[in-house]
Amino acid sequence: MGGIPHDHYEPKTDGEKWLNRRLPIVGLLYDTLMIPTPKNLNWMWIWGIVLVFCLVLQIVTGVVLAMHYTPHVDNAFASVEHIMRNVNGGYMLRYLHMNGASLFFVAVYAHIFRGLYYGSYKAPREITWIIGMLIYLLMMATGFMGYVLPWGQMSFWGATVITGLFGAVPFIGESLQTLLLGGPAVDNATLNRFFSLHYLLPFVIAGLVIVHVWAFHTTGNNNPTGVEVRRGSKEEAEKDTLPFWPYFVIKDLFALAVILAVFFAVVGFMPNYLGHPDNYIEANALATPAHIVPEWYFLPFYAILRAFTSEVWVVQIASFVTGGIIDAKFFGVLAMFAAIVVMALVPWLDTSSVRSGRYRPMFKWWFWLLVFDFFALMWLGAMPAEEPYASLSLIATTYWFAYFLVIMPLLGVIEKPLPQPATIEEDFEAHYAENVGGTKTIANPAE
Repeated sequence: MGGIPHDHYEPKTDGEKWLNRRLPIVGLLYDTLMIPTPKNLNWMWIWGIVLVFCLVLQIVTGVVLAMHYTPHVDNAFASVEHIMRNVNGGYMLRYLHMNGASLFFVAVYAHIFRGLYYGSYKAPREITWIIGMLIYLLMMATGFMGYVLPWGQMSFWGATVITGLFGAVPFIGESLQTLLLGGPAVDNATLNRFFSLHYLLPFVIAGLVIVHVWAFHTTGNNNPTGVEVRRGSKEEAEKDTLPFWPYFVIKDLFALAVILAVFFAVVGFMPNYLGHPDNYIEANALATPAHIVPEWYFLPFYAILRAFTSEVWVVQIASFVTGGIIDAKFFGVLAMFAAIVVMALVPWLDTSSVRSGRYRPMFKWWFWLLVFDFFALMWLGAMPAEEPYASLSLIATTYWFAYFLVIMPLLGVIEKPLPQPATIEEDFEAHYAENVGGTKTIANPAE
């Protein structure tokens, strides 16, 4: 594991040796479970197992739902109702799938912001971070296509609005939109395309997740201090780490059980809380809903998309410089994707030599303002495209880009960090060990 000394799997029986020479799968599983893990990981390091659970849940429920779903504009809505009313346990499968997507995004946002706070994107973990952002983009694409499949009013009009954005791309927009839709408008070809991709992409995500896990197993886990595990000898490494099994597996399973208790309460008692009632009305191309909104997890970027109108001076300058090629609609599309790209580029935008936000007093204030800004954008994305929401969206969007492009690079230059512990062992003992009768006892080795 990235140079950290530890015991590797050694086959003992003849059968184990035979299998290990041909397919070292047991050794791979052993090394994964026994991987040395920084022993000072806190509770923000539990989202990985939640994300794996969500991916498996979405694939399993999605495969079963696909057996009963009909990807045709005349039958899609009725097939969903058939699943809800006639298929054994169909309503539960659908509610698990619907709310599983929300849990997936809750976990991924917590995972991303945890990484941003503790500097998990810094060297040598840049590739791990980039792969994670690719997974996030594929999750967004999969979630959007899944939202279209019930073929309700929000499904249809959400697809119409979002796919219409591709038409704003200069020169190739119309061809790109037609390719995506399979025709001039959202219709049966669109539904077939989206169903195929919605079914396929989770398996691509699963493959990237394996690469993502492989990447951080190579570089080692980050931890709240940002201090690396000592790699000089096995004895030194063992002072900073504990094996993943049983300490962190049990901790992660306990956290997953708590989260699933809340999740199943939502599924059982308020399964439609995060949805939109208009999506229980069959799609009608002749009746536009009063207010079209995407799912909640797209709202921050939807707010950024809508923030740039033709009245914004940045848009006017861009339009003038490009001779009208970049109009307000295309500028909004660029801003929406750029808001994700700046997160992917954060390993190179953060100039601080200190990895963890725990030791950066100025950074903490700006970071928590970013978290507030994210939730503000989420709320603004659900509001009508009118004042004062339009101006507030522009202010919140400005801060989002300012944080990554201006504040982070400057903080690395002007900020004076606090002293860091020399080793993970030092931090662990400061937080989780106590003197009892002159001896050290571990209060909670997995906390």
